[in-house]
Amino acid sequence: MKKKISLIGAGQIGGTLAHLISIKELGNVVLFDVAEGIAKGKALDIGQSTSVDGFDINLKGTNNYEDIKDSDVIIITAGVPRKPGMTRDDLLGTNLKIIKQVAEGVKKNSPNSFVICITNPLDIIVMAFQKYSGLPTNKVVGMAGILDSSRFKYFLSEELKVPVKNIECIVLGGHGDTMVPMLNHTLVNGKPLNQLITKDKLDDLVERTRKGGAEIVKYLEKGSAFYAPAASGVEMAEAYIKNLKKTLPCAAFLNGEYNEENVYAGVPVIIGNNGVEKIVELTLDKDETKNLNISIKAVKELYKTACKIDPDLNN
Repeated sequence: MKKKISLIGAGQIGGTLAHLISIKELGNVVLFDVAEGIAKGKALDIGQSTSVDGFDINLKGTNNYEDIKDSDVIIITAGVPRKPGMTRDDLLGTNLKIIKQVAEGVKKNSPNSFVICITNPLDIIVMAFQKYSGLPTNKVVGMAGILDSSRFKYFLSEELKVPVKNIECIVLGGHGDTMVPMLNHTLVNGKPLNQLITKDKLDDLVERTRKGGAEIVKYLEKGSAFYAPAASGVEMAEAYIKNLKKTLPCAAFLNGEYNEENVYAGVPVIIGNNGVEKIVELTLDKDETKNLNISIKAVKELYKTACKIDPDLNN
């Protein structure tokens, strides 16, 4: 019996997710979008590539929430993307309304699924989805840290002229301008960064990582990143479906870990078939702790704004 993976939002990320999931044969795909034609068209297009690429997956496009019933995994990308000059936070009001509708659809039709949120502003949207849906916190996570870490790793690879596979790094905190590349936990061919790169150049790469999404938005003009976010979401889904017990940086619910409570933020988590099975607490130095606290504080402040927009989030 193949797993069932439902994708809420059939835009650029949703369509790319559907294609990657099909190629990996992780499960049958339901592509949902309020614009039914887009969902059906992309499902049909990918379906017609199955004989070429040799994968055996069923795809369905729909605008009916009943079609996501009993999904194993749900990945949410529904919402409006950024335009040049916009921050992720600028999307808050519009995407809160959208995620509230999505949460109702998921709660009614697939309350036992593992839910991955990709919609921005990520940390607030995943927190709002969990509140609106009432799903357990270990089954609701946000995709951000994998993407941010991948961007940092790519920039380091370009600068140092080494393969990305030879770089170990992790980016924690909120998915925004205060995200925290953990420099003391970054190794290139087993060597620490301070032996390989000047502080000024490293500061530039950290800032480029924080602005990584905006850089792509600027180039695209009409849209935002979708290949790397989709690949990151698929890695999380695969860890859950295959019970890989894989440690990945994700936006997860903190209940005392890192001395934080009742907030979602990017931290290393172990993902298996129970969802978030453990939050890994890294040993942080003084600066790393300070920067992580600043990042999580920014998440909390934005969540207060969200609560003013929709008082239901206070319940």
